[in-house]
Amino acid sequence: MPPRARAYRRLDSDERRRLLVESATALFGEYGYEELSMARIAREAGISKPLLYHYFPRKRALFEAALQVAAEQLRAATEPDPDRPAAEQLAASLGAFLHWIDEHRAAYAKLLRSLAAAEVREIVDEVRDTTVQRILDGLGPQGGGDRPAARAAVQGWLWSIDGACLAWIEGDLPLTAADLQAVLLGSLGGALMGAGVGGLAFESSDVGP
Repeated sequence: MPPRARAYRRLDSDERRRLLVESATALFGEYGYEELSMARIAREAGISKPLLYHYFPRKRALFEAALQVAAEQLRAATEPDPDRPAAEQLAASLGAFLHWIDEHRAAYAKLLRSLAAAEVREIVDEVRDTTVQRILDGLGPQGGGDRPAARAAVQGWLWSIDGACLAWIEGDLPLTAADLQAVLLGSLGGALMGAGVGGLAFESSDVGP
């Protein structure tokens, strides 16, 4: 593959950084975290390695910047409507998340395959923790959201999502995003029921865009 050259020389610092992150986002999505070295990123981006290190002293810093771009896109797509009931908010956010994955299948699969790298795992774990807390806050104390069993159920459910999504995008499962959404909502309901929590009741109308 020829280097992805860009004319950086006349760009200001902010624009250079933005284009570097843009290039790195595409590369991480194509190759994964462990397969890429800073030397290769610089070569593919068509810049010198010293210039790349000037903006990003470590590969993790560049990966975090690239992940932040994707996270912002995903956050905007999955932001819940606070005026809707908690179950509807979660169903809508999950539906948007699955549609995002459907549009970025290769990049999402590479991210999951990169979890063996400690740097990637730490970042993803932080995102998971935030998501767990959002769901538990939606349950509230009256719905059992403050129970340790509920936290364990939600954390386990989030881990299972990775496996289900990977099977969906790599296993040629004949499922639509709405089909998988229904499966995952049902599994969360079952997990919460097993934890003695029934604060989220999903309706068939919650499934789908």
